[in-house]
Order: sequence, then C-alpha cells, then structure tokens
Amino acid sequence: MAQRHLDPTDPTTAGPTTIGPTTIGPTTGPVTPDALADYLRAQATEFLRALRLHRETGTGTAHTGSSASPGEEPVDAARALRHAARRITGTLHTFRPLLEPTWSEALHPELAWLSGTLAREHAYAARLERLLLALQRLSGAAPFPKQPAVGPGDTGPRQHPAATPDRSNLTVGAAKAGALLERQLTLARTRSHSAALQALGSSRFHAVADNVAVLASEVPLTPAATTALTDLRPFAAAAHERLCDAVTALPLLTAGHPYNAEALVHGLSPDPAPHPQDAPWHHVRLLLRLRRYAHEVLEGAEARSGLDGRMPAAGTALNRHRDASEAAAAAASAARTPRIAPATAYALGVLHADQRHEVEAARFAFQQSWEKKAMITR
Repeated sequence: MAQRHLDPTDPTTAGPTTIGPTTIGPTTGPVTPDALADYLRAQATEFLRALRLHRETGTGTAHTGSSASPGEEPVDAARALRHAARRITGTLHTFRPLLEPTWSEALHPELAWLSGTLAREHAYAARLERLLLALQRLSGAAPFPKQPAVGPGDTGPRQHPAATPDRSNLTVGAAKAGALLERQLTLARTRSHSAALQALGSSRFHAVADNVAVLASEVPLTPAATTALTDLRPFAAAAHERLCDAVTALPLLTAGHPYNAEALVHGLSPDPAPHPQDAPWHHVRLLLRLRRYAHEVLEGAEARSGLDGRMPAAGTALNRHRDASEAAAAAASAARTPRIAPATAYALGVLHADQRHEVEAARFAFQQSWEKKAMITR
C-alpha cells in the first residue's frame, strides 16, 4: 500500500516530543544514527537466521497443513522472515532521509513484496478458521472438522458463548456454507503456499537475500548522517504525528456507537469492491506499526515490552478490525457464488453481518483505548 512520505521535523530539534497519547523518544540525550545502523543490522541478522532455518528444515514440510510435528518449524521460519522484512521495510520508510536513497528505494519494495507474499497463506488459514468457528457459534450446530493449526503463537478469533440450537433456518445452510468457504479459502491458501515456495526459490528473492546479507554488515547511511550530529527522535516523532493525524481523521464518534447500518448495507450490495469505511482504519494500523518500529529503533531491544505496555489495546483492536473485515469480505464473496441454495446464501449473509458487527466492536474498542490514553496524558 503506497503511503505519503512526509518530511520529518528539523533533525536538530532537541528534547523529547509529546504528540497524542504517548511520548516518543528517550528522556535524556539525542539518539544518534548508530542506533539506526545497529537496529537494521540486527533485523538483517534475524532475517538471515530465519532463512537458514527455512533451508535446514526444507520446503517440503513448510505447508502449515502438514500433520507432522516438524512442519511447525518452517512456519516459524516463514513468520520470522516476514517479521524481519516488515521491520526493515518500516525502518527504511521512517528514516529514509538518513539512508542512501538509491539503495533504500530499491530494497524497500522488494522486502514489501516478500513479506506480503509470505503472509497470504497464513491469512487464508486464519480466515477460514475464524469463519468456520463463527458459523458454528451462530448456528448452534455440531463443530466443523478441526482445521490445521496456523502456527504456534498465533492468536485466533475471539471466543463466544455457545449458541442455542433453536436456529433451524441458519443450521440448514450453515454446513453447506462452511463447505463452500472451505473449498474457496483452501484453494486460495494452496495457491498462496505455492506462490510462497516459488518466491523463495526465485532469483528475485535471492537478490533480496544478498542485499540483506550486505545490510547485516554495512548500513549505507548518507554522508550527512555519518558526519553531523543527527538526532533520530524527530524522525520517530514525525511517524507518531502521522499516526495521530490519521486517527484524528477517523470517525471515532461513529465508532462510539454499537451499530453502523451503513457498513452492513454496503457489504450486502453486489459491488465486490472493498468496504470504503475500512481503508482509513487499515491505514492507521500500518501507521501504528511504523510508529512501533521507530520506537524500537530509539530504545533498542527493550522497546517492544515498553511499547506494548503503553498501547496494547489499540494495536489489538486494529488487528481484530482487519481480521473481521477480511472475513466479512470472504463471506460476501462466497455469497456471490452463482447458483447456491437460498439456505446457503442466508447463512453466508448472517455470517457476513456477524463479522461486520465484529468490525464495529473492534472500532469501538480502539476508540475507547485511544481516548482513554489521550485523557491520561492531558
């Protein structure tokens, strides 16, 4: 997703910057570009370590649907590759003025391509599990066959109380709706798995790996970053300001209400385009991630626990929002399948509405957490 690059504030600005709910940067002393170089080298090392693990375990068991226990290790390797690639990409974005432009502009889209390709298989598997569990809960029917684990450490959909069995109309179509979703999403997952294996064996990926290997030993900073006393805190503060500006543009007042009929009406229309209300929230989620990575650069290895202690609810709510939005879109897409039975279409419509309500619940949770943090810092 293309994002607008804003010029950071004057790098010579000193002192901590407070914008919105939290404070960016340490309380004493400037943060030099050496911290940026150390962070990029560390993430490049993590990338190479995950690549070595992936090669040692082989690609034959990398599919998350493998029933053998060794199949869990390649899932960890793929996730570690994805996480390291995302962190390098986000850091290149935030601190772009301090990095050699030709090199960073060439590496940035390649790492984004890699992380996106590796993420699709896991996303389809998690989406299928979420939708099948929601169908089971809504219909009160017997559990659907257990899906393969997406991977260790993954967070599944929220647990809900069991449904009452007096839902005959929904129960009739739930089984066929679940079978239809399983066929469609399993096919998409298999294709994503094949695409990931093909990407990991391509010359394009090997070129990316070579560039990351160079990054593990040498970070190409600009001459100004290496000769002048440059402070990283204003760049991180600019990332935080972009986040706060994007949150300000969100309809938080609407998110404070439990029901958003406009969201349901659009989702039930024949238009397959993504929901127009969702895009700004997805953008905020990406900006929150960039803000988190910038914080890690400033404060080092201890930053993850420190940041998670300040803004865990906001990030969790936005992840829930993304998952529910994509699940609702999958249910709506399945409902547009030609010549399906009315009972199946009805079950998919109920499932879609349920997931759109989950979207609204996630927005409400984000609104509550963000406003709470803003009040605390006033």
